Amino acid sequence: MANTAFLLATAILLLARVASAQTQEPEHGMTHPSQKPMQQMPGMSGHHESKSLIAVVEHHAASGTDAAPASTPEHMMMGARYGWRFMFHAEAFLTELQQSGPRGSDKFFSTNWFMLMAQRRFGRGTFTAKSMLSLDPATVSNRRYPELFQEGETAFGRPIVDGQHPHDFVMELAALYDYRLGEKMLLSFYAAPVGDPALGPVAYPHRASAAENPIAPLGHHLEDSTHIASNVVTLGVTHENLRLEASGFHGREPDEERWDIDSGKIDSWSTRLTFNPGRNWSFQYSLAYLRSPEALQPLEDVRRMTASLSYNRPLRSGNWSSMLLWGRNQSMADGNVGNGYLLESTLHFADRNNVWTRIENVDRTNALLLGENPEPANFTEHYFARAQAYTVGYDREVGRLPHLSTAIGTQITWYGLPDALKPTYGSHPLGGIVFLRLRF
Repeated sequence: MANTAFLLATAILLLARVASAQTQEPEHGMTHPSQKPMQQMPGMSGHHESKSLIAVVEHHAASGTDAAPASTPEHMMMGARYGWRFMFHAEAFLTELQQSGPRGSDKFFSTNWFMLMAQRRFGRGTFTAKSMLSLDPATVSNRRYPELFQEGETAFGRPIVDGQHPHDFVMELAALYDYRLGEKMLLSFYAAPVGDPALGPVAYPHRASAAENPIAPLGHHLEDSTHIASNVVTLGVTHENLRLEASGFHGREPDEERWDIDSGKIDSWSTRLTFNPGRNWSFQYSLAYLRSPEALQPLEDVRRMTASLSYNRPLRSGNWSSMLLWGRNQSMADGNVGNGYLLESTLHFADRNNVWTRIENVDRTNALLLGENPEPANFTEHYFARAQAYTVGYDREVGRLPHLSTAIGTQITWYGLPDALKPTYGSHPLGGIVFLRLRF
């Protein structure tokens, strides 16, 4: 695993070097409507900040067609050539994780992703091609990393319990076209063999409120797990700071073969309303029907609802970003309902320091009691208990290299759990990590 981590860090540095070599000043007339003049920050790439919801949508810095508050900073390398604008950014965590209690485990692993985007003006609109890749299948062994009380998806024909699955190698491969209907109205089209439908907030790997936390939320499969879906098509209309979208996509979660591209017919749908009442705020509500999302429950469809409120505030020598999020799954087979509630916040201060917290209150299913064992015959999964997770963390950026932010950090998570789970997990399980974070 140490060799894999070294190769990963080397690959990231080479990618950044190549992207930096291609970067030059934008050609005349190529200034994107959502771009302010680039600022060069010590140890960081270009700092981009949009002005309005339409500008946020046209810039497409997050996955899919997700939107964050307009004041949210984005750190990336940008350049232009032959009428095209190019953007590159990437992130990798090298993590050592330790957990206590009967179900606790430990592991050294890396989570990572790389995004390359190209944009060009066509008539009254903007065409965007976007790809996002991850080496998680190589740097997260055994198709999971430990995370107490986490559940969702499968590996080796069994449910993943107390663990988080890696991302697929291809996280997004998409084409978008945004057509200006007027000064205050935008019509958007999105198509992706692998992409992010209009469902939920900005997914956790890409949102500023979770930027320094390398671990997935426990409510991931109640809130934003569809950010890697198959055969996604989305139509959206934005008027000033209000946006309405509808998506069709394949509802099955990615399978355990993480290097390939999954496929399937469009059998699920979602719709999302986004409202950015000011530069620092963003609200979304979404509703979806997911056809057979879990491989081990192929006859169970799910209705999902999410709502989130995001707040971002630029500070002198820093930034503060927070999110309040609710997600809900309802089984269409028996009506069983599970809810997840999340509050997370990250404060960047004094130029080099980050402190963050994540608080969750999530419903868990009886699959937790199975552990690593296969599901028994006629097993019916249902929500039966609620667990709480409380996380605090700190990191500090070290070194000053062009286009690269490097930080060393740590975080600790403690849990609240009902009596029904204490015989399995112990009374006071804990999780702790130390990590190296690289960001381009």
